[in-house]
Amino acid sequence: MISKAEKMSLKLLRAVFLSTAVALLCSSLAFAGSSGRNSEEFSVKQYSDFHDVLHPLQHEALPQKDFARFRSNATKLVRRGQAIVRVGAPRGTAKDKIAEFRKELRKFDAALKTFRKAARNGTDARVESSFSSVHDSFEMLVGMLPRK
Repeated sequence: MISKAEKMSLKLLRAVFLSTAVALLCSSLAFAGSSGRNSEEFSVKQYSDFHDVLHPLQHEALPQKDFARFRSNATKLVRRGQAIVRVGAPRGTAKDKIAEFRKELRKFDAALKTFRKAARNGTDARVESSFSSVHDSFEMLVGMLPRK
């Protein structure tokens, strides 16, 4: 027969085992879910595609002042940004917000052109400031996107 102390030990052991199993499961799901992409899901695919290039530049290259990385990714970033401009005001944008959305798209397009020029033959300071303009304008557009 099992004593009361042994029953308590078994309950504690079972609880520790279950807690560990749940923690491992959560960790493996989080790792599998990331699948190497840093993509944030936006309501418009082109925004997610653009963000896939923008994010590592903002959070890795910029803090390290890795301007060679900005320059090597400039064409891809600008191409994906131009895809956003071509989309225009996405479906689901409130009618009273379309003009404001288009105005921000024009600012974004101008920021992309300035960044492209700076990445080709501008100083590091110009690359940094023009990239910041692209980033800030993108953030404004994201805030205006219709929700999923």
